Amino acid sequence: MNRALWVIQWLLAVVFLFAGGSKLILPVEEMTKQMPLPGPFLRFIGVAEVLGAAGLILPGLLRIRPGLTSLAAGGLLVIMIGATAVTLLSLGVAKAFIPLSVGVLVAFVAYGRWPRAPIH
Repeated sequence: MNRALWVIQWLLAVVFLFAGGSKLILPVEEMTKQMPLPGPFLRFIGVAEVLGAAGLILPGLLRIRPGLTSLAAGGLLVIMIGATAVTLLSLGVAKAFIPLSVGVLVAFVAYGRWPRAPIH
C-alpha cells in the first residue's frame, strides 16, 4: 500500500506542478479565454497547485511532519471538486471525468496518508 501511495503521490505531484505552473506562466488573457474565471483567482489556484504538489512529496521525502501530506492532498481535493464543478457546467459531463478522476486519486492519498492512532 505504501508503494502504491508513493507512485500516486509522484504522479499527482507532476500533474499539479504542470497545471499550476502553466497557470503561473500563461498570460491572464489567454487563461480567461479557456476558463470562465477571473485571472487573479486562476493565479491563486496555480500557486495553490504548485504548493500542493510540493506538499504531496516533500514531507514524506524529508521525513519532516509527514502528516502534512494528507493536509496537502485535502487542499488539492477542494481544488479538484471546484474544477469538476466548473468543467461540468462549462464543458459537459464527458470532460468533467478528468478532474473527477484526479480528485478520486487525491482523496485516496489523503485517506491513505492520514495519521492513525494506534489501537490499544
